Amino acid sequence: MAIRLYQFAISHYCEKVRWALDFKGLQYQTHSLLPGQHINTIRKLTGADSSVPVLDHDGHIVQGSSAILDYLDDTFPERALTPTDPEAREAALAWEQRLDEEAGPAVRCYSYHHFLQRPKVVVPLLAAQTPFYNRILLKLAFSRVDEVMRKWMKINEKTAATSCQTMEALLTELAETYRQQPFLVGDTFSRADLTAASLFAPLFQPEQYPVPWPSEKRIPREIRDWLEQWQPQLQALEKIYQANR
Repeated sequence: MAIRLYQFAISHYCEKVRWALDFKGLQYQTHSLLPGQHINTIRKLTGADSSVPVLDHDGHIVQGSSAILDYLDDTFPERALTPTDPEAREAALAWEQRLDEEAGPAVRCYSYHHFLQRPKVVVPLLAAQTPFYNRILLKLAFSRVDEVMRKWMKINEKTAATSCQTMEALLTELAETYRQQPFLVGDTFSRADLTAASLFAPLFQPEQYPVPWPSEKRIPREIRDWLEQWQPQLQALEKIYQANR
């Protein structure tokens, strides 16, 4: 059995899949790609969209974090992440879809809006786990990289502000839910909790994440101030992460 994960090391959607694979105790290889250069590799695998993560299990290709979690639970049912109870299953999938559609893009937009203004900080994150020369390539072409990423992900001052509001609303709701109960759905850890903690993980920088996190002083001041204000809400997710990762 061979499992290979095609990923961006920095991607929080890829962290969802890494966590699921580790949670199930599965052996796998990661193939980290450089954003932009990944397109041809992924399209050869999928024949379609170039997004990551992509899982290759003995030639069977699955694309997208949610679809991969479905596949892993179907193929390796031990330590299932999807509840068996129909009502709980529906609730877990609803949480996951909402977080994928709202939290993931918001964290990405808000963070990159500020970090792209600091090339020396963001380049090592984008090139993490790829050959060393990719850092040089990114540095040389950074103005173009900045332009393409902002256009591709619709990153600007306005969208960053909206993303910040989205994060705050979700964090408030998540923290309140975890105050009342140990997990988002039922009485066991599920893909809902995994998704919430994965997608917000770049904001609390866990050691298990395979990128060279910047030191506090290198984090843009706007983000540092925001993190200080929202630390109590983020701690609820960090606890879930540390207890189950």
